[in-house]
Amino acid sequence: MKKFFEAILYYLLYGSCYLLSLVPFKGLYVLSDCLYYLIYYVARYRRRVVRRNLTNSFPEKDIKEIRSIEKKFYSMLCDYFFESIKMASISEKEILRRMTFEGLERVNELADEGRSGAFYLAHTFNWEWITSFPMHIRNQEVVSGQIYHKLANRAFDRLFLRLRGRFGAVSIRMPDTARVMMSYRREGKPTIIGFIADQAPKMHMIDHWVEFLHQDTAVITGTERIVKKLNCVAVFCSVVNTKRGYYTCKVERIIEETKDIPDYELTDTYYKYLEESIRRNPSSWLWTHKRWKRTKADFERYQHDQEEARRKRLENAEKE
Repeated sequence: MKKFFEAILYYLLYGSCYLLSLVPFKGLYVLSDCLYYLIYYVARYRRRVVRRNLTNSFPEKDIKEIRSIEKKFYSMLCDYFFESIKMASISEKEILRRMTFEGLERVNELADEGRSGAFYLAHTFNWEWITSFPMHIRNQEVVSGQIYHKLANRAFDRLFLRLRGRFGAVSIRMPDTARVMMSYRREGKPTIIGFIADQAPKMHMIDHWVEFLHQDTAVITGTERIVKKLNCVAVFCSVVNTKRGYYTCKVERIIEETKDIPDYELTDTYYKYLEESIRRNPSSWLWTHKRWKRTKADFERYQHDQEEARRKRLENAEKE
């Protein structure tokens, strides 16, 4: 019964999404402007989180500059919502015109040679449109796609998978990343996979910190471990909003041999390029995310508690 209702919800969601996607871009941006007013001025959605993140990240900016970035960010967030819906019906010709890629010549050469690549990306607008990437790869034998977090609601999860797969991209669940990429390798299929690696790791997964936007930041290193294990080509990218409804994904750097690179060097490089990208276009990053909710002090307390619990277990085992 649960699966039945989830299926009904999915078709209702997709049907509504598809019908709304038929509205021309000009109409969608009118709706986006209305939504901006509602979430920024009325609902005040996560305004405190965004203001704190911006203030801590840009201590050199005054409140007038912070507010300007903040308002532009919320406007782009609303555009992102309707642009993502537009993916339900947007044509290949239109997405190729609005989402372009620069610096792919060497990536295509390496793909032709059978090398697999890992694109280091971030939550910069509009990351959903980057799923059109497979159309820019010359070698059609290459498997192109992205890593994703499975949504708790199956109907929404199914909807986003459908939207993200419209232009040939495969979606790989994060826990399955290494296994799936290894299976493609055994089949002789090179892969080019996008990793959005700017999330905050869970406490038990923290093993590295970087200074990022003036703050000690716990970072995910799983991407680096997979890239090094498979000796993937590391491709560092940034996304630029050239004008409303138009984006360019630029290749910043390519590292062709990654297997023997020192630990954390790829992760440190990624955050260096990410910070530079955010400083150039501060409104384009996802500031509503509680990126710095885990501090070094919290982590040290967690480690202490874990050590205490381990010590007590050993004591109890000795008594028995």
